[in-house]
Amino acid sequence: MKLFDPLRLTLIALLALTQFQVQADENASNPLAAVTNTDLRLQYMKNDDSGAHLNDTFVDGAFMASPKLKIKYELHYWETNLTGRSEHDWESARLKTIYFPKEGVFESGTTFRVATGVDYIHDFDNTDKGIGVGADQLAPFIGLAMGLKSGLSVIPLLQHFESISGNDFSVTSARIIAIKPLRDRRWLKLDFKLPYDWENDAVPAEGEIQFGGNVLDNLGLYFDSKFGIGSDRQYDWGVGVGLRFSY
Repeated sequence: MKLFDPLRLTLIALLALTQFQVQADENASNPLAAVTNTDLRLQYMKNDDSGAHLNDTFVDGAFMASPKLKIKYELHYWETNLTGRSEHDWESARLKTIYFPKEGVFESGTTFRVATGVDYIHDFDNTDKGIGVGADQLAPFIGLAMGLKSGLSVIPLLQHFESISGNDFSVTSARIIAIKPLRDRRWLKLDFKLPYDWENDAVPAEGEIQFGGNVLDNLGLYFDSKFGIGSDRQYDWGVGVGLRFSY
């Protein structure tokens, strides 16, 4: 069995979701949470067949411009040997606007928040180094964040990425996130993405399991386990660590 077996990790995570008490605070690992934070993150990914690896070092943050408008931002720096030699450079800068047109409570007691918005992704055009896709993109999306009485948050999203300059790029992605608050201000997150690549007729699906907690009132630490399971996937497995500053 591989060290990061996707099925085994998923079963362990699902079991853990049922075993802990909850806390009501919104978690910044939910992209539709109305919170302000800055995360410093490092992820390592590996493709076992090709031997290629990727180190993604990035800043991932957000702030509330108004009660109904959230702004997210990311800046990514890659190191990879995809070309057969080690290369490193900037990969992309991303800006996401999220508008919350409606929120409330269903008859079942489940809270909900509707979200819509768009990502602007600027690619730094380093594909000769095996970095990025060589296309600036716009990516509109729609999502729904639901908070169950048990404390579990479930967030389905649908997003389409389309190139506006550079290489042709067209991907439609369905995504489902589940976040469970745990004891002592910890949390567990499952994140699964099912994209369809219209240019290459491929489905490079991927998943992530995240476990974290607050070490101080405004400081969190978390760890990621990643796995790729689709055709034409970039990596087979990965690990990561993140440091979160909340405001």
